[in-house]
Amino acid sequence: MTSAAILAALAPASLRGRLLPDHPLADLTWFRVGGPADVLFTPADEEDLAAALAVLPPEVPVTVIGLGSNLIVRDGGVPGLVIRLGGKAFGSVAIEGETIRAGTAVPDMKLARAAAEAGLDGLAFYRGIPGSVGGALRMNAGAHGGETTDVLVEARAVDRAGALHVLSHAEMGFAYRHCAAPADLIFTQATYRGRPGDRAAIEAEMDRVTAAREAAQPIRERTGGSTFKNPPGGKAWQLVDAAGCRGLTRGGAQVSEMHCNFLINRGGASAADIEGLGEEVRARVRETSGIDLHWEIKRIGVPAR
Repeated sequence: MTSAAILAALAPASLRGRLLPDHPLADLTWFRVGGPADVLFTPADEEDLAAALAVLPPEVPVTVIGLGSNLIVRDGGVPGLVIRLGGKAFGSVAIEGETIRAGTAVPDMKLARAAAEAGLDGLAFYRGIPGSVGGALRMNAGAHGGETTDVLVEARAVDRAGALHVLSHAEMGFAYRHCAAPADLIFTQATYRGRPGDRAAIEAEMDRVTAAREAAQPIRERTGGSTFKNPPGGKAWQLVDAAGCRGLTRGGAQVSEMHCNFLINRGGASAADIEGLGEEVRARVRETSGIDLHWEIKRIGVPAR
């Protein structure tokens, strides 16, 4: 379906959010690569999102992106409707006692800071995750000894037909970097529970997480975070290093010499360069260790024609 046809299909919903046809996505990702969305939609609020999904023809693909920190958009762009949540409706944090409610566009670092300021412990690990709450829910994001499953109470979501759902922790089906909730659900809000703690101690822990991240990861580069999931009982970076891939290049893409589970865009890389380099690393690791690394970075869209 063309961009014009998608816009025409959405017209009856009288949407209040922004609809942008043929919109470039590269600048919305940390890698700064990739083609356009057929239509990019930024809904005004949860009701606006539900209204759009309720009228969108089922044959139109729907893709959700967040801060773009753990994402490769392929060079041919993303067909269908691409949804990016933002604004006050999805970007606010509210705290009531030991409960924290956050919209799914809230950066994980902002969530950690809000919890610390309220003297709530248990969420400091989010300081080391460069994504947003929505991505953290979908991937059971974790770092520095903590995971989303440790603190989540429930999540709100809208399905492909525009119906609202509230999922309990058990219904999320969390596993390592995985959530078993239906793939068509678009998360809109998360509820967490912290525990009372000393604000100074929590902030000191967050400072430790920040320092460890800056010392070990190429955070000032155009990167997408950890590229591969750690295999059971092992570390992905050690396997990549043992396969001789530290510093390996393809086009404008490179395996980071600082932390070899990170790929970086040295400038001028295409999405194909980055993804192709990742696949070459996987092949070399498989050849040297017999272990099949799995992508942690999400890859969306179609290759360039």
